[in-house]
Amino acid sequence: MEISQLLKGVLDLAVLAVLREDDGYGYDVLRRLRIAGLEDVGDASVYGTLRRLYKAGLLTSYVVPSEEGPHRKYYSLNEPGRARLAESMKVWQGFASTMDVLLGQGEAA
Repeated sequence: MEISQLLKGVLDLAVLAVLREDDGYGYDVLRRLRIAGLEDVGDASVYGTLRRLYKAGLLTSYVVPSEEGPHRKYYSLNEPGRARLAESMKVWQGFASTMDVLLGQGEAA
């Protein structure tokens, strides 16, 4: 099984989780995902996910001027985004528990 296939299904959740604690710009979000262990996540995937989540009304954005390069567009989690994160976390936890049972690493409820 390829990690890239798994990432497609959970990248929204991962990006929302990264932005839960601190706002971030594209490369910062990418860096934090990789530090967390998602080394295979692609640049374009993260930037596209940020744009899609913003268009869906789950993130807000603001621009911070930079003296050393282009301005940075920061994204932050808003209330609809926090609600989606909470909902997605429950779905993920249920799915992960089911997979643990199927793989013989957990107990059936």
